[in-house]
Amino acid sequence: QVQIVESGGDSVQAGGSLRPSCVVSGYACSFRMLGWLRQAPGKEREGLAAIYTFGCATYYADSVKGRFTISQDKAKQTLYLYMSSLDPEDTAMYYCAAARYGGTWSKVETYDYWGQGTQVTVSS
Repeated sequence: QVQIVESGGDSVQAGGSLRPSCVVSGYACSFRMLGWLRQAPGKEREGLAAIYTFGCATYYADSVKGRFTISQDKAKQTLYLYMSSLDPEDTAMYYCAAARYGGTWSKVETYDYWGQGTQVTVSS
């Protein structure tokens, strides 16, 4: 049984940093790609960053490029998202997701398994 559990969300001041993480257990070794997506109130869920589990190629949305870094620790089955220079516009629920196959990394429908989300709130 696949389980994805996020943690590390918090409330921070603008300009601060956070590093949420998620543990992807179960059939983690069969996933082609892992990603971070977020959803702000009243907005659609959007892809932020993704990493291929083999080869470690990474992808970023323009809105977070240069500020966010995705990484994985395969031994710990853990995915990280280091976020810096946070802005109130980054306030959202952040989700970790896993895809069994390849696909467009930024699309919600690419991912087969989801965590419950971790809240990030950035105040000005």
